[in-house]
Amino acid sequence: MMAAAPEGWEEAEGTLRREFLFADFSEAWGFMSRVALLADAAGHHPDWSNSWNRVTIELTTHDAGNTVTADDVDLATAVNALL
Repeated sequence: MMAAAPEGWEEAEGTLRREFLFADFSEAWGFMSRVALLADAAGHHPDWSNSWNRVTIELTTHDAGNTVTADDVDLATAVNALL
């Protein structure tokens, strides 16, 4: 059984998804840089977008058939710890 989605994340259509709001573009970009370092170290990279102060992250495991796995939950938990 898969662990529950971490706080603030929703599981839908084979992804874990969360939207983050920041004070401005610089703060959002800094957050994305920190997430990129986490994701690269984990070898698990998100699909994401950024528009000014908004960052949307979607996590799925492509080689598991585009479904949510423990790797996605672990990265989402690590992302939450950055806040």
